[in-house]
Amino acid sequence: MYKTTSSSILRAASSRSPLFSSRSSLTQSSSSAAAAASPSPSSSLLGRRSFATSSPAFRSLPRWSHCLHSRPSPFRLSSQIRTVSPGLDRLERKFSSMASEHPFKGIFTTLPKPGGGEFGKFYSLPALNDPRIDKLPYSIRILLESAIRNCDNFQVTKDDVEKIIDWEKTAPKQVEIPFKPARVLLQDFTGVPAVVDLACMRDAMNKLGSDSNKINPLVPVDLVIDHSVQVDVARSENAVQANMELEFQRNKERFAFLKWGSTAFQNMLVVPPGSGIVHQVNLEYLGRVVFNTQGVLYPDSVVGTDSHTTMIDGLGVAGWGVGGIEAEATMLGQPMSMVLPGVVGFKLSGKMRNGVTATDLVLTVTQILRKHGVVGKFVEFYGDGMSGLSLADRATIANMSPEYGATMGFFPVDHVTLQYLKLTGRSDETVAMIEAYLRANNMFVDYSEPQQDRAYSSYLELNLDNVEPCISGPKRPHDRVPLKEMKADWNSCLDSKVGFKGFAIPKEAQEKVANFSFDGKPAEITHGSVVIAAITSCTNTSNPSVMLGAGLVAKKACDLGLQVKPWIKTSLAPGSGVVTKYLLKSGLQEYLNQQGFNIVGYGCTTCIGNSGEINESVGAAITENDIVAAAVLSGNRNFEGRVHPLTRANYLASPPLVVAYALAGTVNIDFETEPIGTGKNGKDVFLRDIWPTTEEIAEVVQSSVLPDMFRATYESITKGNPMWNELSVPENTLYSWDPKSTYIHEPPYFKDMTMDPPGPHNVKDAYCLLNFGDSITTDHISPAGNIQKDSPAAKYLMERGVDRKDFNSYGSRRGNDEIMARGTFANIRIVNKLMNGEVGPKTVHIPSGEKLSVFDAAMRYKSSGEDTIILAGAEYGSGSSRDWAAKGPMLQGVKAVIAKSFERIHRSNLVGMGIIPLCFKSGEDADTLGLTGHERYTIHLPTEISEIRPGQDVTVTTDNGKSFTCTVRFDTEVELAYFNHGGILPYVIRNLSKQ
Repeated sequence: MYKTTSSSILRAASSRSPLFSSRSSLTQSSSSAAAAASPSPSSSLLGRRSFATSSPAFRSLPRWSHCLHSRPSPFRLSSQIRTVSPGLDRLERKFSSMASEHPFKGIFTTLPKPGGGEFGKFYSLPALNDPRIDKLPYSIRILLESAIRNCDNFQVTKDDVEKIIDWEKTAPKQVEIPFKPARVLLQDFTGVPAVVDLACMRDAMNKLGSDSNKINPLVPVDLVIDHSVQVDVARSENAVQANMELEFQRNKERFAFLKWGSTAFQNMLVVPPGSGIVHQVNLEYLGRVVFNTQGVLYPDSVVGTDSHTTMIDGLGVAGWGVGGIEAEATMLGQPMSMVLPGVVGFKLSGKMRNGVTATDLVLTVTQILRKHGVVGKFVEFYGDGMSGLSLADRATIANMSPEYGATMGFFPVDHVTLQYLKLTGRSDETVAMIEAYLRANNMFVDYSEPQQDRAYSSYLELNLDNVEPCISGPKRPHDRVPLKEMKADWNSCLDSKVGFKGFAIPKEAQEKVANFSFDGKPAEITHGSVVIAAITSCTNTSNPSVMLGAGLVAKKACDLGLQVKPWIKTSLAPGSGVVTKYLLKSGLQEYLNQQGFNIVGYGCTTCIGNSGEINESVGAAITENDIVAAAVLSGNRNFEGRVHPLTRANYLASPPLVVAYALAGTVNIDFETEPIGTGKNGKDVFLRDIWPTTEEIAEVVQSSVLPDMFRATYESITKGNPMWNELSVPENTLYSWDPKSTYIHEPPYFKDMTMDPPGPHNVKDAYCLLNFGDSITTDHISPAGNIQKDSPAAKYLMERGVDRKDFNSYGSRRGNDEIMARGTFANIRIVNKLMNGEVGPKTVHIPSGEKLSVFDAAMRYKSSGEDTIILAGAEYGSGSSRDWAAKGPMLQGVKAVIAKSFERIHRSNLVGMGIIPLCFKSGEDADTLGLTGHERYTIHLPTEISEIRPGQDVTVTTDNGKSFTCTVRFDTEVELAYFNHGGILPYVIRNLSKQ
């Protein structure tokens, strides 16, 4: 199916540290050559960027008006250098001389328009006349251009530029480079705590006697509210309005807070609820591809507080997920410090067969890349097969980069990209500028011309003709199952012991039938019965071919007389209003409605656990009979406990297959040999009878997806909606915290903070709070989904007079640290070895031997002044980039995590919150070392920051005489600075306050 080829380039770093440079921050165009074209603080476009103004109406902003502040950051060079690399002396440089002459002014040139005039000026890579650049992957060229444009021998040096040019030799050495993204992308779940932190940082600055207005975004920030809508109402023509009303009832306070933030902070744009999913809005509207800032042209790039920010890579925009705490520092002008990544070249050849979908392709690619190992690397796609992939197909593959572990899944810009830009309403002039710039800077791929070979760290190849229909599950997105093997795989899962591919159902219980009454009529479910079927997630709803394909499946099923069972909770949540427009124009929404797939809202819904309640009688049948019920969704995550507490089996599938499985009512089916149901003529109906051809889908896409739909959709979101427009917010730049609020609470991060860094903290005689195995995800760690009625968070809310019906989800309460700390490690499916096989959010308080909730045990340790650590296996922290997965453990008192390996974002987030990440040596883990978690642990880390080096070994000892060596996963000097300050945010505040 695919082949792997090694190259002369050694394997790159196993993880990347997307953190921030110790150098002072300047504007993105800081050269004298570009001075006339640099944005000015007095520019009319530099006002507050938001749909939310003091009046109910929105300010309508042009798509391409996002600009940058050109004032220099107030960070001080000398203090930062001394802090980051203690004992290292560098020559002082005066600020005025630093930016007086750009080191690369000689390649700053004009980009002419074909008909006369100019598009603007840019830094020309070809003008360097360096043959090494011609061999660079396109994704690395974006890093190179950024380094050249921002080079001032202060913030970004010529040595940094040389490291990137010499990528083929330097990447295997894990060298560190600075990178300045063009913008930051937020969604509301991660955006609320980010704005809370910014507001709290302003208060801290104020208390330290400094100017609180120094806390302000210096790069464009786009925040899309999409994570709050839940599927409370389904199978109803009124579902969208009903769910939005409930969404505003639950989230009015936090929405008002975000609206306040958009007016209190400069350069922040907020897209209101009901507009779409952040990554689809980014793809269809926010993505620039090329910035033109006051006449200076440069590639678009973005970091986002959601791991699926990578979806924009399909548009040729370099983007990936970072933690919220990192994004906040980026907003404040800190360049990112990152390890120069290796790049896996993934060649696509051939063409997909008839009936195979982009979802089948991405699940196949995910499995291949997981097997190859791409953590901390870029993946760059190329080859003849690219011509047959639509932009939406590419975005689907790029979207799931976190699932295959890569930092990016990058598709360089080509003619397909330009066609998509025109389809989505970008102007002809803008598209012409994008093409001209990228061609002039050797960043455009023209497959009609001979291709020069590029160097990659390793090579993969996939013939698209080998891709076959498939789904993934039942508990992980990379556990792909060919559709023809699904029935056998399901029965194997029932037989196998509890694990990622097992439920351990005894043979005699596997045929069990649970009878119940639904709406007064008899009904039944068995193991594998589908109880949730959701067309959801930006991964697929951004792709017209699979969405219209689902509509065609529904139509054919209606024509033949098939009907989804009424107790299956079906839903359709488009990623933007464009989807609704083309489903209506095609006439297919009518048939989706007939099968129960009414539109329920514009947001992430089921994909992030906002699936809402299932019918009580269905839920009772599941719990009383211990049924392994199934959910089938067109999402990107299916970790256990994420989709719904009662669906132990969760499968990722294309939208057409979601409809098909809903019709079948079970995942225990062989679609090749078994019928989906009986038609109105009494004959069996098979999947092949309702499956559309590729040509059928293409014809409907061609006639139904039009540029005017995109233009109309994104013009209308600037007008907001009545519920959003009616929210009133104060005009103060300092937030007035309400101590009674259960949504927005002032966090304790800066309590009693002084100007002196606290230095490294010792970990002595620490107890083990939790002992985990492999693949503990951020869904296990971070509070997510519904708040369970008997949880510490529920107790906190009830003590404050909040009724159970108003608990809302953890995600909606991310602005309250008290709730989030109580919800950390509260996942009902969590497996803690200290509990000897008992599953759930509990642990053993070692001194007393009591079984307590994780939060209660952590608080007991804290109250007695005891440190705690966590033991873990491989891939600790994989999943979404949730900052609360690091903030929560910090608030619970965790001082260190010792694991076999870490997911890259989570590791850096731990550092950002002052928690020490350590890795066992290769071949070792808690089990091989005989660690039970009942020991007390001392980490022998130097007490002086100057004595700690990135990646050094330290000794860990226990109170029962064991001793072993671990690697400290501070990967850069910058991370050591954060650790010295107690975290990234105190580091930023102290440096800002000195000015």
